This record gives sequence, structure tokens and C-alpha cells, in this order.
Amino acid sequence: MASSSVLFCILTAFNLFFLTNAFFTAYQSQAREKTPHSLILGLTRSRAFDPNPQKNVDSVRRPSESSDMMEPLREVRDGYLISLNLGTPPQIIQVYMDTGSDLTWVPCGNLSFDCIECDDYRNNKLIAGFSPSYSSSSSRDSCATHFCIDIHSSDNSYDSCTMAGCSLSTLLKGTCSRPCPSFAYTYGGGVVTGTLTRDTLRLHGSDQRVAREIQRYCFGCVASTYREPIGIAGFGKGPLSFPSQVGFLQKGFSHCFLAFEFANNPNISSPLIIGDLAISSKDHLLFTPMLKSLMYPNYYYIGLESVTVGNISSAVQVPSSLREFDDLGNGGMLIDSGTTYTHLPEPFYSQLLSVLQSAISYPRASEVEARSSFDLCYRVPNSSNSITLLDDLPLITFHFLNNVSVVIPQGNHFYAMGAPNNGTVVKCLLFQSMDDGDDGPAGIFGSFQQQNVEVIYDLEKERIGFQPMDCATASAFHGLHKT
Repeated sequence: MASSSVLFCILTAFNLFFLTNAFFTAYQSQAREKTPHSLILGLTRSRAFDPNPQKNVDSVRRPSESSDMMEPLREVRDGYLISLNLGTPPQIIQVYMDTGSDLTWVPCGNLSFDCIECDDYRNNKLIAGFSPSYSSSSSRDSCATHFCIDIHSSDNSYDSCTMAGCSLSTLLKGTCSRPCPSFAYTYGGGVVTGTLTRDTLRLHGSDQRVAREIQRYCFGCVASTYREPIGIAGFGKGPLSFPSQVGFLQKGFSHCFLAFEFANNPNISSPLIIGDLAISSKDHLLFTPMLKSLMYPNYYYIGLESVTVGNISSAVQVPSSLREFDDLGNGGMLIDSGTTYTHLPEPFYSQLLSVLQSAISYPRASEVEARSSFDLCYRVPNSSNSITLLDDLPLITFHFLNNVSVVIPQGNHFYAMGAPNNGTVVKCLLFQSMDDGDDGPAGIFGSFQQQNVEVIYDLEKERIGFQPMDCATASAFHGLHKT
């Protein structure tokens, strides 16, 4: 889910309904003793799959009562949730983990929080938010901080605080104590408005003795949104981001998203590792460089060189825009945990579909394509009742800069739209076309295609690595699988 303080937005979201449980778990093994500058957190994902994705969807969630509880939540959509333990006494708020934005924000005020065009919010009334008045350590951020300057998008960063009454002298000295003015922050077709707030953030899990406190953590206390009813923890590279504020921006993080089959399981979550442990002992992997956009420097871009369908390289030429930027900073391939499906630009996307059609002989499921908004669906033989049964659909491999190849795991490219019927199951390609327009990234590598792949963000060396992995096994290894 891409966003920034300059109000640039690139996220297009799609319905992926799910029932989740979220919790933080700090790992308790000897590895923690050896790597004190690391955190291991749990991410949870959706339960149900909606075969009719729409853009800029809404989400609802109910926070658990403590960081250790695993509470079933009703139909939230699109993403991976972590829990934030904010305030004194602590309030537990569940938010999306988003590599495509910087700001952390939470809904504020159980009764006053207003979400415009959030149907599920209005129907279910499940959203519980953060209440600053109930926290003895909560305070409003001031015009004297760089966070206030960062959140506002004016060409002159002093404008908003000047309007709030700060003199030029205090602005230049960074001593104006007036409250930071309200902000507006955009995501795709969604917008949030609120105020910057400071409070204590605690990171700990089932072992309450293992905790880390971040004093005066800065986040958005949001009172009103448009199509954005659930909070977000931004994992971008800006000063407001989660990794930056917890002190790991110069190190890195990694995640291993569980396969979709585990979405119904309340006892397991995806490992999110922050700090030394995320990038140590990984030099044997091949890394692709992070591309630098002068216009959008806080996002994670990589360069796509070619695509292989099956064992044959695609005859379709990958456009240079997927590995280069124009003079305005547009282009590159964004890797984004907040966008569900991989998006490719036209005409490359349509040409890739043609290559796949030539390689697949199964009958098309045209009526499912029309209903689901996916462009390539097939009726695939299935002799069992399992939608996860392996098939012979061609594998798709993305080849990134520096000879880094990522084979999209089976189930991450073509996915079953429902249960098998009469010996067949309908599977659709979970890629989509980028929206028209030249602004922003040329393509997006979405979270669904990152399942069962460890993705390593080495921020110190400015590179991203990929490693095929059974993320369920990784979850158990890090103590995130309760049996």
C-alpha cells in the first residue's frame, strides 16, 4: 500500500476477505540472547478469498485485549496484521503492515471515529480505536519536530506551522511549541486525516518479561477517513516509518508470508523479523539492488529484466520502465506488502497473457473471468476435493537485476476460485494490469506472489533478497505456531 507525505499514492487494493487473529511474539530462544538487536513479530492474514476484487476496499477489525490473546475477528480485508501496544496503560490496536508507506496511524476515538464509504464499518460497528485521553503518556506533537515537517506536503514546509501561529524565528530554530497542525494522508482512493501524537510503544509477546519500550513513538491519531477503516504501520524508509523509529532503519527486516491455506488457522502467524537477525547469515543469497527514485525515495523499488513461462523464456520484451526511472522519478517495480496482487503495465501484461494462453490447453472459464475481474481463468482437472492439489500449469519466474530469479510458488500465480466441481476446479491468474497513467511505479510485486518466500530487506546495503521457504516451518521455528 503505497503512500507518502507528499500525498502521492500508488496503491490499488482488491477484495480479499479474511478472518484473522493478530499478536506480537518476541522470540525467546538462545538466538535472542545472541542477537539482542532484533525483534521477531507475528503477522496474521486473511481467512476467506473473494474472487471479485475491487479497488480501494474497506476493512474492519476488533483489537484483542492483550498482546497474547488470539481473538477471532470478522471479515477484514487485504493484508497482514500486527498488533501495536500503545499508551499507558497499554491499548492494543491491530494495524496492517505496509512496506509501501511510512506513517503509522490508528483510529482514534471509539465513538467519534468517522469512516466515509466504509460499508462494513457501518454495518458491523466493530472498530475500536485508540483513546489518547486514557493514556497518561500521550501528547500532541509540536511544530518543533522534523516529524511535523515531514507529514505536511507543502513546498514550503513552514507553511502549516506559520498558519498555526509560529514565528519565523522559532521555526528556524526548531523551538516552536505550538501543536503540529492536522494532516491529510492518502492511499489510492482513500484518505485519512488526523493529528500527530506521541506515546509509548511496547513490543513484547507471550513472555511478558521480554519487552522493548519506544518512548514518544510518533503516529497519526486519525479521527476521520475515506475508505480506510483500519490503521497502518508504515515500513517505508522515511523518518516516520516503523523501522526508522524503533532504530532499525540502518539494519533491515524480513518477512515470510504464510500460504493462503493457513488463513483459517488462528494458531499460526507469519514471522516478521526486524534487526540483525533479519539480515545476518544471508550473504549466500543473491540480492537484487534497491532502485532509487529521486521523486519517491521512501519506497522499495526493484528492477524486472525478464519473465519465464514454464521452461521457455517469454518472447515478450519486458519494458525498460520496469527497471528504470524517467526524469520525473516514475517507473521501476515497487515491492509492496499492502498491494495484494502483482500488477504489470500494458501492453506487456496483455502480451504475457497471450504467452500463457499458448502454453495452457485447458478450457477457459469465461464466466468466472467476467464475474471475478481476473483476466485468465481455466477449468483444471481435479480428482480430489482439495483446492491445493498440485497441477501442471506452467510456472512463472521473475528475473530481477543482478541475476536474481524468483519462481512464483504454485498457488501464488493461478489460484482456485472455489471448491472442485465435477472433477474440475477453476483457477485464475492472480496478476492484474496497472491502471492507466504514467505516474508512479510501472509495476507492483504484490504480497500474494510473495507467499512461501522469505523476503529480506537489507537496508544497510540497499538490496532485497528472496529465498523460497516453507513459511509454516519458519513460523514454528520462531515460536509463532501454537499447538
